[in-house]
Amino acid sequence: MSDPDHIRRIAGEPPSLLQPANDSTFMRVALHQALAAYEQGEVPVGAVVVKDGHVIGRGHNLRETLQDPTAHAEMFALTAAAESVQSWRLDGCDLYVTLEPCPMCAGAIVNSRIRRVVFGASDPKAGACGTLFNVVQDSRLNHRAELAPGVMADECGEILKSFFRECREGTIKRRGRRTQDDETSTHQEP
Repeated sequence: MSDPDHIRRIAGEPPSLLQPANDSTFMRVALHQALAAYEQGEVPVGAVVVKDGHVIGRGHNLRETLQDPTAHAEMFALTAAAESVQSWRLDGCDLYVTLEPCPMCAGAIVNSRIRRVVFGASDPKAGACGTLFNVVQDSRLNHRAELAPGVMADECGEILKSFFRECREGTIKRRGRRTQDDETSTHQEP
């Protein structure tokens, strides 16, 4: 990473437990999860689940590390929250995520009965909470979540832009990405 302090400045200081909690407070916690993904060479997306003003689940992308297409930040946060309350039903819980959830995660949000989804940056390529689709508010489904888009969108977008810029510049190597050299060195002609 060329300037790890730059990314830490984007995420900001961890929120104080003495401050009144609001959407920005919990989004900052999600940004710190995104920072953990960034530092591991993963696409920097972070998520937290909040119930009654307390974080009960957190997660960040580990798709490349685990080579698992379902290893998204939201999935880890939802699973940890379900373990915390010992129920798959996350009634009364809010999800904070730095990037708009994809269709898979939006389906999990509906299935887990999340009350409210707060996200930072919109995702024009896979956003399923209003940008391309709106799975979490589809009236044909048995549950709908409230949406609060654009919370700390600049900061959430900047950590993603910085990550991909550093990948292009070669100052950070995305974890799990194979290069052409990797493929030619391991590929054997029959």
